[in-house]
Amino acid sequence: MSDSVRYADRMSPSDALLWSNELDPMLRSTIVSVMLLEGAPDPGRFERVLARSIERIPRLRQRVVLDALSAAPPRWERDPLFDPRYHVRRVSVPGTGTLRDLLDLAQPIAMQAFDKDRPLWELYQVSGLEHGRTALLIKLHHAVSDGVGLVRMTSSLVERSPEPRPERPGTAESASILDEPAARGAFGETLAALRYSAGENLERTTRVAGALGAGALRTLRDPLGAARDAGRAARSVARMLRPVSEPLSPVMRERSLGVRFDAFALSLEDLKRAAKAVGGTLNDAFVGAVTGGLRLYHEHHGRPVSELRMTMPINVREGEAGKRAGNQFAPARFSVPISIPHPAARMLRLRDLVARERREPALGLLDDVAALLARLPRSVSVGMFGSMLKSIDFVTSNVPGPPFPVWSSGARVEAMFGFGPLSGAAVNVTLFSYDGQVHFAVATDPSAVRDPELFTDCLKLGVEEILSVA
Repeated sequence: MSDSVRYADRMSPSDALLWSNELDPMLRSTIVSVMLLEGAPDPGRFERVLARSIERIPRLRQRVVLDALSAAPPRWERDPLFDPRYHVRRVSVPGTGTLRDLLDLAQPIAMQAFDKDRPLWELYQVSGLEHGRTALLIKLHHAVSDGVGLVRMTSSLVERSPEPRPERPGTAESASILDEPAARGAFGETLAALRYSAGENLERTTRVAGALGAGALRTLRDPLGAARDAGRAARSVARMLRPVSEPLSPVMRERSLGVRFDAFALSLEDLKRAAKAVGGTLNDAFVGAVTGGLRLYHEHHGRPVSELRMTMPINVREGEAGKRAGNQFAPARFSVPISIPHPAARMLRLRDLVARERREPALGLLDDVAALLARLPRSVSVGMFGSMLKSIDFVTSNVPGPPFPVWSSGARVEAMFGFGPLSGAAVNVTLFSYDGQVHFAVATDPSAVRDPELFTDCLKLGVEEILSVA
């Protein structure tokens, strides 16, 4: 990890919402990363690398402490009873050790809630895979980080060479990035929370006042333009928070606490070439493939649909704020066309829609909106998010990984799959690029998608449609 990453001792308002939403178990936000290794990592070396990572990454040894007065977001505090033996587990895959067996093992792990009195991560070293392979399953709470941040965190577990990474003196990141707070006691924590609340309120008031001042000057010069922009921002926030009553899909309607994992991979260059053929991006090709697969899936069931509701996390890392650990994304939620049969036209339409969503003013106000929602009773804010998320048809997420091969304690990493949380949606498809490949990680709710093999086959056909453009 880079020593420029900064770890605050409190959750951001957005992180805190991801944490508090678990009052409703259907909104749990667990990330599961699967690394498939060509062999077994060297045991002693792996232990040393893991111990070094735990020491250097503060979140791996911190638990969550709630503010009794709700005056501030939860605090990260070093777990005085931290025991790595709880978090690191060694298991053997059942069956014959196929990828399907591995994913079947990962599913109940993903469904289990975290012990909230401990740091919010688990690592499973899985043996018994076919062809002598090993797997690493990393389970992380979304309140700790998003997918891009997880790549940063797990980078300390992998190396650019099968040879050991040389140790450099003076790189203990935990000392240079964060001076970790110890337990303060009830009175000390109350004072700290009140000081934080006062400081945050002053900072937000100053920011709003500055914006209003700039707006006032613009009002004198361009009153209609200023009013139009203020109205656009208000409408944008209203759209972001608008509840929805039911899914748009006539097929994927039920929801549960279960999850099914499926995965497949293909050439990164092939998918990029298809995107380039229409002047699009890798993300346009990815979402075009997913929407094509959804069209085919609904047509197979005799229930064609014109559009579905999608959530797409948009990475907002930039400037100094981009150096902050934790979540740095804005959840864009919008309807996308499903019935466009021609893959080139589909990609172009999706490119325009995503570009429009990236310009939404609400994306830049996410933490301010989250801070306001945090002032509501927890049951009210969780209910609001439930009304926003439980009718999402599908989620797409595009996470860039290492463009070169990496090793885990001498064992080459063959594939990386990142399974994002459903959090009330029927489907989550996450694209993870690694070493010239793109890895599709497909999470489905078994109550919404009762024929997951067919669903995955339709996604693969959607990919073939996109590749035919090149």
